[in-house]
Amino acid sequence: MTHTVVRTETATVAGPPRKAGRLPRAAVHHPWWFALPAIAVFAGFFLVPNLLNFYYPFTNWSSYHADIAFTGLDNFRTIADDGSLLRAIRTTLLYALLAALFQNGFGLGLALLLEADSRFNRFFRAVFFLPVLISALATGYVFQALLDQDGAVNSVLGTDIPWLGSTTWTLVVVTLIHGWKWMGLSMLIYLAGLKGIPGDMLEAARMDGAGPWRTFWSVRWPMLAPAVTFNVTTALIGSMNTFDIVQATTGGGPAASTEVFNIYMFRIFGQGLYAQASAMSLVLFLVVVAVAIPLVVGLRRREQLL
Repeated sequence: MTHTVVRTETATVAGPPRKAGRLPRAAVHHPWWFALPAIAVFAGFFLVPNLLNFYYPFTNWSSYHADIAFTGLDNFRTIADDGSLLRAIRTTLLYALLAALFQNGFGLGLALLLEADSRFNRFFRAVFFLPVLISALATGYVFQALLDQDGAVNSVLGTDIPWLGSTTWTLVVVTLIHGWKWMGLSMLIYLAGLKGIPGDMLEAARMDGAGPWRTFWSVRWPMLAPAVTFNVTTALIGSMNTFDIVQATTGGGPAASTEVFNIYMFRIFGQGLYAQASAMSLVLFLVVVAVAIPLVVGLRRREQLL
């Protein structure tokens, strides 16, 4: 009987055995101080100024004082007594409401018109989105030139209408410009919502005899609830913080009829009353919070109900 012996050789590798599933230490170790430049920029240009904004409104900080002293609520009493506070709140809220209405109305209308995926519709989607990419300040200056009493609009219409000179209608005109500027963004969000509606739901509605309006109101509109929440919230909060378009078109006029919070702060800060401008900035922050929280909660509940 012959026995065959098979010898196997095992190769050895220098160094300690490596555990399966783990990368070398050098591949996962990143020194924390790599983040220091970003932290310094964030703290210096965002965190610290915002924290100081909760302190300066209670001081006499201005270009007329060599030192800064605590004065309590004096700045808030000043802007309340001269009527600036209530006027700015009323103007800002009205501006935000109209701007959000126009922006969402234009955006939803464009989304419904350009919903079909055709070459024509894709081209015009890009065209209507272009204003979003243009500077808001540049947009305001263009419309200021067009709507001037001697501008192109009156020349074409053969009229002499002061589009930006009426204390009654100028705010509406400026909010229309704001809505035109940002309608492309709302259009994209509504288009995404329309594309996310299941086709079998629309087919079932047609088979039940629902027409276009009934299908929209009973099927499409409820399914657009998340898009409505996003668009309405961002439009309201964004327009409450507006500055560029109003500054370029009217500068807060005529007769302070378009003087929203940021325009007031810009004017007062330019006069050297820094603490008073900071007080109005703090009020704007509180107003935005007071509007945003109930708005988001209410729209979320609406989504659940629909």
